[in-house]
Amino acid sequence: VERAARPATEPDIDTLMAFYEECRSGGTFDMGIELALQRILVSPSFLFRTEFDPPGVEAGNVYRLSDLSLASRLSFFLWSSIPDDELLQLAVDGRLHEPAVLAAQARRMLADPRSRAFTENFAGQWLSLRRLPDIVPDPFLFPDYGDTLALAFRREAELFFDSVLREDRPALDLLTATHTYVNERLATHYGIPNVKGVHFRRVALPDDSPRIGLLGKGAILTVTAMPNRTSPVVRGKWVLQNILGAPPPEPPPNVPSLEENGERVTKVQTLRERLEQHRANPVCASCHRVMDPIGFALERFDAVGRYRTVDENFEPIDSSGVYPDGSAIDGPLGLRRVLVSHGDQFLRNLTGTMLTYALGRGLASHDAPTVRGILREASGQEHRLSAIVIGIVTSTPFQMRRSQS
Repeated sequence: VERAARPATEPDIDTLMAFYEECRSGGTFDMGIELALQRILVSPSFLFRTEFDPPGVEAGNVYRLSDLSLASRLSFFLWSSIPDDELLQLAVDGRLHEPAVLAAQARRMLADPRSRAFTENFAGQWLSLRRLPDIVPDPFLFPDYGDTLALAFRREAELFFDSVLREDRPALDLLTATHTYVNERLATHYGIPNVKGVHFRRVALPDDSPRIGLLGKGAILTVTAMPNRTSPVVRGKWVLQNILGAPPPEPPPNVPSLEENGERVTKVQTLRERLEQHRANPVCASCHRVMDPIGFALERFDAVGRYRTVDENFEPIDSSGVYPDGSAIDGPLGLRRVLVSHGDQFLRNLTGTMLTYALGRGLASHDAPTVRGILREASGQEHRLSAIVIGIVTSTPFQMRRSQS
């Protein structure tokens, strides 16, 4: 029972003994144990992660989690699984809530291989990696794209995030780190030479490589494109929402998409020219003024993340633009410089997104001081990912819960 859900109580044992004796009386010892184990494994406490309010707490009141509930919350945050023996023992001893103990356990758990579940699940949500299986680029335009490349895209992004986490690097390195992970299939797609075999290996990137950081990863570039072309709008919106935490509002109703725009044209237009017509609508202009320069900076990547110098119509790529603060952007390198100059915004969004993941709920205005406090404490450690994680697990919202009873 303890490994399945929590330390066993007398009623737990009585229930299981009743199942054991029911089968044991007409069968064997093994049959009795088997039925008792079946009872444990079909219990809602085993199948679902539950946090029960303690008796006497009125609905809407905030209370501190018990050490056992805190152990469960911590293990599911970093391991996506149940607490191990060390974590459970500290909880049973009533010591886990102590700040130094809690921080030490978070460090231990981050160093454990089981923390790769955090990379797979958190990065999978934050970076939209889970959408890759649903992406089906046009097979006529992109005949080389398939499941093998999609899996390589996801693996590269996971290994990259995991390297920043395990090497305890500053969170901003997610935008600037000059390395990535490729196997032969992905290296061929990227044009990286001298990589053979199916196994992934770390490769150094030159300082002027467009592949530096998250925004050079094929996974992100593919999930932010259309099946038959790139989309500066989708890419710009994704960066605003997932990197900077400043999503634009939803588009107004009855505004036609680029494909539905019925204006008569006399020549083949570039995507930039079509978007300029789109921005002529004053209702659309305010949001597109922010999104489009970001998306245009990534136009040197096609819809499956290959680097290119001409578009689908063999017109030269124009990846220039002006960010709303007046900064000039030209291509992936220029975009990265602008994003790094807004590093505080990136760190605030990353911390808020990670706190949302840890709590399993959306953040509200009253959570803003917590995010600021986590970043303030982490600033003394260069905003390393580990410092942000420890700031989250030692924060008040992580150790508290509002009663639902």
